Amino acid sequence: MKLIFLGPPGAGKGTQAERIAERYEIAHISTGDMLRGEIRNATPLGAAAKAYLDRGELVPDSVIIDMVKDRIQREDSKYGFLLDGFPRTVVQAEALAGFTDIDFAVNIDVPFERLVARISGRRMCPDCGAAYHVSTYTAATCSKCGAALYQRDDDKEETVANRLKVYTEKTAPLIAYYENKGKLFTVNGDADIDAVTNEIVKGLDA
Repeated sequence: MKLIFLGPPGAGKGTQAERIAERYEIAHISTGDMLRGEIRNATPLGAAAKAYLDRGELVPDSVIIDMVKDRIQREDSKYGFLLDGFPRTVVQAEALAGFTDIDFAVNIDVPFERLVARISGRRMCPDCGAAYHVSTYTAATCSKCGAALYQRDDDKEETVANRLKVYTEKTAPLIAYYENKGKLFTVNGDADIDAVTNEIVKGLDA
């Protein structure tokens, strides 16, 4: 199975992607995680990407497309994969169609006013990558490895507003793109995490 998760920043794509990838035993490919790995390792790609991400902008197509094309050729993607964070534009979707077929695009829909609170309250661990939210976890250190948590620059409230604007302009058209191909189904992302997972599974199994 080859899947794409669509939805605005903060819709819970990462959380759901981990669950769905595990359930169907396919590779979870997060372009965000891939880019953050490059940034952590201070590679030239990481330095270039960080400048865009810190402004809430999208990393250029050529960089992301080459990364994804290389990643889906690895052994763990042989029996399927789930793309989380790619494609983000119709141009990227058309490029993706040039080297692989997609079975379904799952659109996780959440009202924008709920997203600002979700994203700006997020805290990350710099060492193990664990994610927390101030509404449910108030400690300053990671419960898994003890490292001090931090707020990503692209999770700050002023950047979030720009990220949602970019999503509306460039990523939202993907919903129509995959709907026209008969490959889209939408779930209510403004619900309990388990309820969202169950709705996605029901749609895929159907």
